[in-house]
Amino acid sequence: MALGTLFLGLAASCTDLNVPVDAQYTEYPTESTIALEGKMADVYYAFRSALGNNYNRVQTYSSDEVNAISFGGDYYDGAENMNPTLHTYKAEDAPGNYWTDLASGITRCNKIIDELSGSTGDNVATFLAQARAMRAFYHFILMDSYGDVPILNKVYTDDNEAIERQPRKDVAEFIEKELLECIPDLSSDNSAATYGKPNRWMAEALLVKLYINWGVYTCSNVADYDAATTANSKLNDCVKYCDDIIKSGLFNLSDDYKKKFFYDNGSQIKDFIYAMPYDAVNAQGMLYGRYRTFRRIDNGTPMGYYGGKMSKSCAGINAMTPEFANLFSLEGDRRNDCVLRGKVFMHDPATGEATTTPYIYNGEQLEFTKTVTLKEGGEAQLDAGATPEGWRQGWRSIKFYPSPTEYSQHGRNQSNDVPIFRYADILLEKAEAILRGATATNGDTPQSLFNQIRSYVHAPLLDHEPSLQELLDERGREFFDENWRRNDMIRFGTFESDYGFHRHDFPGANFDKSHRILPVPQSVLNNNTNWHQNAGY
Repeated sequence: MALGTLFLGLAASCTDLNVPVDAQYTEYPTESTIALEGKMADVYYAFRSALGNNYNRVQTYSSDEVNAISFGGDYYDGAENMNPTLHTYKAEDAPGNYWTDLASGITRCNKIIDELSGSTGDNVATFLAQARAMRAFYHFILMDSYGDVPILNKVYTDDNEAIERQPRKDVAEFIEKELLECIPDLSSDNSAATYGKPNRWMAEALLVKLYINWGVYTCSNVADYDAATTANSKLNDCVKYCDDIIKSGLFNLSDDYKKKFFYDNGSQIKDFIYAMPYDAVNAQGMLYGRYRTFRRIDNGTPMGYYGGKMSKSCAGINAMTPEFANLFSLEGDRRNDCVLRGKVFMHDPATGEATTTPYIYNGEQLEFTKTVTLKEGGEAQLDAGATPEGWRQGWRSIKFYPSPTEYSQHGRNQSNDVPIFRYADILLEKAEAILRGATATNGDTPQSLFNQIRSYVHAPLLDHEPSLQELLDERGREFFDENWRRNDMIRFGTFESDYGFHRHDFPGANFDKSHRILPVPQSVLNNNTNWHQNAGY
């Protein structure tokens, strides 16, 4: 189709890209770092809204982390939440339509790259490299989610130029090339000044994530990927960039597990390589607590279990699957404290720690069940029932602990920054690469790397080399709620397993391997009539 029509779709989430030509810079002020930083803000944070809500819902619900349930029709919302749970995604479902956020982010990157190309100045090379790194990141999320996507690597000026989707393998190779070329010009600094922005370590962490999934991304057909037999030619490259990050000495596991996700987290967290900054007032969009908190926490109670009154309602539809709940059973594991199970107690809003005071709802102490039970006849809507019994189904995550005051006063928004790449992930990815056949380096073994994670969360150490299943389980404990579980399960070959209500004896559950990628959103297809929907939809 014509390019002009295409870009109406790509720029749907931008503020206003249709500015008159005479309003554009004729000469960009490359001598002004402040001007460049202002221009780059849209490049850095184009994914903020999607990451804080829709992207998180799709990644979480489609994995074994939670069932997305409803309550007597409340939060059924046309099945947009239960469809990922059952792998019955629909192109019309709102949570799956974050394509436009990513595409408009790429458009912003391309505009900056075009404006700065050929310019001189002390900072131009760095800003160009940052824009290219962000462009690579947005392509990565697009490709990981939707498979074949267009490679958008320029500002398009011909309205008659058609844009086609490219094979996923080609997109992966484009991302690799972009990152390798821009890394030398990215800052090696890691400080408050680089927080939330692409630096060398962000780009290398993205390369590691690309390489550990190389077999998935370069398979000719997503449904043909086999975790046991598909080769990965990039395992040693994966280890190389893990080592570069490790040897930098800039990152460590000194932060308390629970505190690093608290509402006052930020650039001080030494585990965070790259994170999305949020602020309940000035950088809104982080809504994880809304879906994870007990549905009636605000219903006539003076305070919720977070330690303050929650005057805005909560959805409460994220009910942890029993299979995933089983992971949180290691003695002494600090990560257990991020999960509400059984009888619920009040928490201190200043620390997020549980007190000895029971949380009373409807005259008795609230108790979350491990098994998730639907009401009679509730299968069609994953309906647990709009009753106290229904609302308490499933354990609940409090990992991204919200400030009750912020939640109530600022439209359920939170100030918890969301990590995208962490040092802990680098350690476990190196362990995995070695387990899968990479050459071990620097005396590290899968067991020693694995035990660095166990040690800092005070969980029992392994006395043997971890199996791939043990590694997948540990990744579940370490990175839950962080949007990587779907990615991990596909790579490890467990995405089509039985878990939660995604099981073979549940009506409507889907096990089509083509559903390892999402359908192209209908709004995108409407603007690109020469494209075809992904196979299986």
